[in-house]
Amino acid sequence: MAHILSADPQNSRGRFYEEFNEETKRTPFERDRDRIIHSNSFRKLKHKTQVFIESDSDYYRTRLTHSIEVAQIARSLCRAMKLNEDLGEVVSLAHDLGHPPFGHNGEKALNESMENFGGFKHNDQTLRVITHIERRHPNFNGLNLTWESLEGIAKHNGLMINDVPYHTSNYNKIYNLHLKCNPHLESQIASISDDIAYNNHDVEDALRAGLISLDSLKEISYFDEIIRNINSLYKDIDESLTTYQVLRTSISKMVNDIIINSNKNIINKNIKNINDVFSSKTFLISMSEKMKNDSVLIKNFLYDNVYNHSKLKQKRNEVENITTKLFDYYLKNFDKLPKDWSIQKKEESENRIICDYISGMTDRYASKLYKSIYE
Repeated sequence: MAHILSADPQNSRGRFYEEFNEETKRTPFERDRDRIIHSNSFRKLKHKTQVFIESDSDYYRTRLTHSIEVAQIARSLCRAMKLNEDLGEVVSLAHDLGHPPFGHNGEKALNESMENFGGFKHNDQTLRVITHIERRHPNFNGLNLTWESLEGIAKHNGLMINDVPYHTSNYNKIYNLHLKCNPHLESQIASISDDIAYNNHDVEDALRAGLISLDSLKEISYFDEIIRNINSLYKDIDESLTTYQVLRTSISKMVNDIIINSNKNIINKNIKNINDVFSSKTFLISMSEKMKNDSVLIKNFLYDNVYNHSKLKQKRNEVENITTKLFDYYLKNFDKLPKDWSIQKKEESENRIICDYISGMTDRYASKLYKSIYE
């Protein structure tokens, strides 16, 4: 039986554009999930960077594998708390659709290029992708997702009061997403599942890349305790198996902690209905204070030892330059854009069209295009 705070697909606020469809086998949220999975933008995540830019290895995570892993964690949390698994999955699968090539490095370069034209933020671009850029229907742009999915995707990092980004602000004027309220619990679950996934999986990828070791990971008391327990349970297992067991244990610990702490929050804050969820001053889905502190230590460790590693810094400068140079090229040669992009000039500024075009590129395509222009 669903929790009283669960989003109910049968009472959805519906879609912005009316659709004539007799299908009744799938719920509205299931259809939203399927639209995300079948979109061009979702498919391209396969060749977009998570941490390791344009790596030759097939083992490192991409935005696609990361999104799938976030969705799996979100489904587990939703199921344990009797919330709507499909909606949690929609927000999880969609949350990175707006990422440009080269991850946060590409985002930084595009934001600088668009400084005087509304800027660029990947979360804002995600909403733009699903409401404007994706085209699957002759009568409207976008995927025409339900209000609940759009609201959850737009606010999965929290409510918005000040500094609402460009597209989110414009879209909210025509389809009120209640930006000043917290999102539904399924969206909050997607957000915290994202934290769990990248904290643990970035550690795993960094271990595989040789940027850190299991011994260095012991600097964090959270992982030191887990590693000690694994070593006491399994004698003489190799490093790859130890790594797997450590990360498996870590994810389980975080998930269990969130379930216990979130249920406490709901009881202690006297949350009785979905309106109480929306009006709550903070996220109800959260870790305990101890787990929050451990997560901060993990993030700091990753920044110091992985994200700011000299091997990644060198590549970071290269890809920021590629992104900036591509933007500058098309700003001077707008007519060189593919026709289906250039014809949008009647509706959008040249800068925004160029930004949309580049942000939709994969890492490999952006690199090849740069070489064909400048080398």
